[in-house]
Amino acid sequence: MKKFKFFFFLCFCWLNSISAQNKFIFQNKKQSDKINFKLINNLMVIPVEVNGVELSFILDTGVSKPIIFNFLNVSDTLKIKNTETIYIRGLGDGEAIEALRSRNNIFKIGDAIKLRQDLYAVYGLDINFGPRLGIPIHGIIGLDLFKDFIVEINYAAKYLELHDPNTYKYRRCKNCEAFRLEFYNDKPYLNAHVKLREKKIPIKLLIDSGGSDSLWLFEDDSLGINSGDRFFNDFLGHGLSGSVYGKRGKVASFYLKSFELKKANVAYPDSTSIVFAKKIKDRNGSIAGNILKRFNVIMDYPNSLITLRKNSNFRERFSYNKSGIEIAHNGVRFVKEYEPAKYRTLGNEESSLNRNGVSVVLNRRYKMTLKPAYAIVELREGSPAHRAGLEKGDVILSVNGKSTHQLTLQQIMVMFYGNTGKLIKLKVERGNKVLGCSFKLESLL
Repeated sequence: MKKFKFFFFLCFCWLNSISAQNKFIFQNKKQSDKINFKLINNLMVIPVEVNGVELSFILDTGVSKPIIFNFLNVSDTLKIKNTETIYIRGLGDGEAIEALRSRNNIFKIGDAIKLRQDLYAVYGLDINFGPRLGIPIHGIIGLDLFKDFIVEINYAAKYLELHDPNTYKYRRCKNCEAFRLEFYNDKPYLNAHVKLREKKIPIKLLIDSGGSDSLWLFEDDSLGINSGDRFFNDFLGHGLSGSVYGKRGKVASFYLKSFELKKANVAYPDSTSIVFAKKIKDRNGSIAGNILKRFNVIMDYPNSLITLRKNSNFRERFSYNKSGIEIAHNGVRFVKEYEPAKYRTLGNEESSLNRNGVSVVLNRRYKMTLKPAYAIVELREGSPAHRAGLEKGDVILSVNGKSTHQLTLQQIMVMFYGNTGKLIKLKVERGNKVLGCSFKLESLL
């Protein structure tokens, strides 16, 4: 009997160990951790260590398994083993993409670690979102982190806190709104309302922290969900299966219970880009980063809850790109940079002496350095930039007299979201030619 009990005890411990390896666990006693993130184009970028290699991942509630963009030599650098080839697909009008599925990888996020993590490595430079954000992005992670913790996201201060669900205690919050989460294919949905042409319509939305837009709606005339006559056609984003195009407009109001966002941006993606997304029963669209960032959020997958509280971003004006161009980091280019003036004491060299017998000589030298190149990757037909003669592939050298090598991608893009009528002067490189052009930002809504 004693041997049987001892054997049972060993088996129980072994099963608990296996269970722990299949989920994220904390390596500290407080069973929580705080992690800073970068907010780039409304997307959260967090540090993730994969098999001992430090990487940057987008935190995306819309993905089930971690995806790594395979521009690394994954076999050597990340020591990926136990692989098999599969095909996955996401938003976009392209085909399913080839991916390498790998098991038993070690993931570490702050003080949280998981010892047996599946991941998918996808191929092709077009899959890498880094150039469109202007910083290195190595992958995407979502469900595996959210299902094991209660995650507090402070968009205003740019940090998140991970908590053990067994020890977490909610604080009373009079100014919060809580929503019941529904899950389909391991992805979270909530119910909200939108006002279109004076009609308030109930909608079910995917919570998509990996989308930089505000609100996406799937057109459905039977429900009164359509763009009406106030919209323009535009590039909406880049998904795993290619580019997504559609219509852009405004809604009269978007409601999350008592929270009302007036004149929020909305996009209506082309049906060809969302064929698989529309198969989810009763789904009407997505709520993405440009709305989520206006709240501090508690994501509680274990109890199927999301809690929202307005933050300092709540009243930020909804704007959109009025230029008609999208740019991305596209390799590097040589830039001539002048070094600072040098001051030195002369010996027997010919000079004009000052009262201290020291001559100041301006030694103006320059050096050639490699700097990021920013190229036009999308161009809306009929837009101000298009009418000014710009073309896809043009490399932008300066904006309003400021050299682009002194700016980040985000700083350049912000200029295109400015007030209607703002003058934009660009200098671009096309082949071996340097061209100048100018246009004014136009409102199409």
